[in-house]
Amino acid sequence: MRIGINGSGLIATGAPVGQITEHAAQAEADGFSSYWLAQLAVPDALTAIATMGEATSSIEIGTAVVPTWFRHPLMLAAQAVTVQQIIGPRLALGIGLAHKLSVEATLRIPFATPAKHMDEYLSVLLPAMTDGSVDVTGDIWSGFTEGAPPAEGPPTVLLAAMGPRMLQLAGSRCAGTILWLSGPKVIAERIKPAVDAAAAEAGRPTPRIVASVPVCVTDDADGVKEMVGAFLAGYNDLPSYRGVMDAEGAGGPADVSVIGDEATVRAGIAAFAEAGATDFAPVEIGLAERDQVATRDLLKELAAG
Repeated sequence: MRIGINGSGLIATGAPVGQITEHAAQAEADGFSSYWLAQLAVPDALTAIATMGEATSSIEIGTAVVPTWFRHPLMLAAQAVTVQQIIGPRLALGIGLAHKLSVEATLRIPFATPAKHMDEYLSVLLPAMTDGSVDVTGDIWSGFTEGAPPAEGPPTVLLAAMGPRMLQLAGSRCAGTILWLSGPKVIAERIKPAVDAAAAEAGRPTPRIVASVPVCVTDDADGVKEMVGAFLAGYNDLPSYRGVMDAEGAGGPADVSVIGDEATVRAGIAAFAEAGATDFAPVEIGLAERDQVATRDLLKELAAG
């Protein structure tokens, strides 16, 4: 299992792009395989990733994730291919539906037929990035453009997926799935079997499963868990996340996080590998600087193998 870093906490706390770029460069220097950013409000994740091209040279850089409702697939394809030209062939484009609550509150449009939405979105996005040309007319998403395949090749596409239809699309049409707050039990029993079966039926390679949860090596596990529970409390009210946490037997986000002393965290991360995750991209957290240092030191050791 490859070990990366999820830098989305910096975006959530309002860090400037320059600081995020430095964080990514340090992740590469520390030997991590990948670096991930969520698309929240500001900054734009893909634009921020483009700034990392000169600061990094080899680390995979990805979005975790770009909500599809906010961008036409032709626009997202153009932006992703442009970023790939800037940073080289190492962009992982993670996309997802987002949630009914956020989409309807922000865009004032109905969160309707999400599975059909994503199916049609991929029908425009994927050929636009792979072939440079697409001619699709759908009920929700349509697109026409003529061009040439990108010289750097298309970005890797990963789909945020927790339900059966999204998992089927992740395995059959994408390179795999990227997860947030899905624990080892859910990965082993629900996610891996579904994406593997979909990929096999479509004749595609075994898909990637990128797992991401908060991680902290600390001697104050209760305090850190309380912080995580408060900061991520909103996920308890989102049906898709509530569903995977219930399936994991978790009361909330703190219960799927990997928090504790070094032995506890080491065992918790190993459980994701045993469950079938191909990549692990933790959000590093902590109440004290010593927690953050201890967490990074353990993750560096695991990344080095």
